[in-house]
Amino acid sequence: MDHTNQYLLNFKGYYFQRFLAETDILENLADFEIRDDDVFIITYPKSGTIWAQQILSLIYFEGHRTRTEMVEIYHRVLFLEYNPEKVDYVKRPSPRLFSSHLPYYLAPKGLKNKKPKVIYIYRNPKDVLISYFHFSNWLLTLEPSHDIEHFMEKFLDGKVFGSLWFDHIRGWYEHRHDFNILFMMYEEMKKDLRSSVLKISSFLEKELSEEDLDAVVNQATFENMKLDPQADLDHLLNSANCTRTKDGHFLRKDIHHFSLCEGH
Repeated sequence: MDHTNQYLLNFKGYYFQRFLAETDILENLADFEIRDDDVFIITYPKSGTIWAQQILSLIYFEGHRTRTEMVEIYHRVLFLEYNPEKVDYVKRPSPRLFSSHLPYYLAPKGLKNKKPKVIYIYRNPKDVLISYFHFSNWLLTLEPSHDIEHFMEKFLDGKVFGSLWFDHIRGWYEHRHDFNILFMMYEEMKKDLRSSVLKISSFLEKELSEEDLDAVVNQATFENMKLDPQADLDHLLNSANCTRTKDGHFLRKDIHHFSLCEGH
């Protein structure tokens, strides 16, 4: 266990958020008990995690689609490696929906039985870099950079939360045959959201009616997520004093990755 600095914790060659990481959780990740109907969203930070959480939640929960159940997105789709609210994952009803930034080699061993479903969202690294730079300067739990060049140096060296972008995506892709996995490109999802939702729901074996499909697509647009307090969590981050300024936004100009200061 290497406490690289006040922001990063190195565990088995991968950088976690030091403020959020708990040693006992990290050391037991490999043996986390997986159910056959578990679903995982895997992303490198700043690659559309919250967007994928929103889509997944809308597909699975009618109460989310109809807005009859007002539950924050991070309570519907839980982060595996960060559990600040001490949720008992064992008691969660099936199907359990999880998000994670883990590299392939730290994923629970049970994911390799080919039954749980994994959706890997990847994004153009240039856009990840820019989004990550702004988000790091806004959120207190991430190390700020005085300019984009300074952050780019850290990013290209893998000295950021999530480690090296290339290693993350290459690791999951090269070991794709070990998992029941669907790769989705962020840019293609933006280009054709409806087709992307259909592809995801087909992979999940969740048949949606035309009405339900329309609801998922409509509520998963950037414009509507900005208006949804369960998805756009500016108020939560600001009220928890997690940000360096009140002028920033959780959803800045695109669909951002979600990282709470007192929770992921």
